[in-house]
Amino acid sequence: MNNEDFDLVMRAQKGDDDAFYKLICTYKCELYKIAYSYLNNEQDSLDAIQETTYRAYKNISKLRTPQYFKTWLIRILINYCSDELNQNKKLKLIKHQSNIQNKQYDNSNIEAVELLDSLKPDYKKIILLKYFHDFTLRDIAQIMKKPEGTVKTWLYKALKQLKNILIEEGEDCV
Repeated sequence: MNNEDFDLVMRAQKGDDDAFYKLICTYKCELYKIAYSYLNNEQDSLDAIQETTYRAYKNISKLRTPQYFKTWLIRILINYCSDELNQNKKLKLIKHQSNIQNKQYDNSNIEAVELLDSLKPDYKKIILLKYFHDFTLRDIAQIMKKPEGTVKTWLYKALKQLKNILIEEGEDCV
């Protein structure tokens, strides 16, 4: 986190609404991409960002380590998205390219997201954060509140499962 963002977090924790607004604006595109990768729907993703913003605003004074604001915010978003998926039983990710409203993904990414349906939720979460959103393993461990070694193990197992699925389907995976 850069010094400017750290200062904004400190100001937001003291009740500065403008500072909080600037922080949310800084991360809104990243939040949208993550929410969309979970919910596969523009409106649901926007609702998730709205709820995440509300929860973060309400609880920012409880944030103990301001330098982890971003991971804290993403954890709130992921928890909300997971709750929505469980409540609404939206267990299927991207199925038809015509349904895709987020043009950030190309065809190869769409196919990869479709494969994630077969993984455990934690494995899917790690793959999405690592390869679709470029988070480091350390950041993923903080977001998921798991040891970095656990995240590495789960990543290895998830990649192995995906490779086996591709081999079974006759895909060329090197």
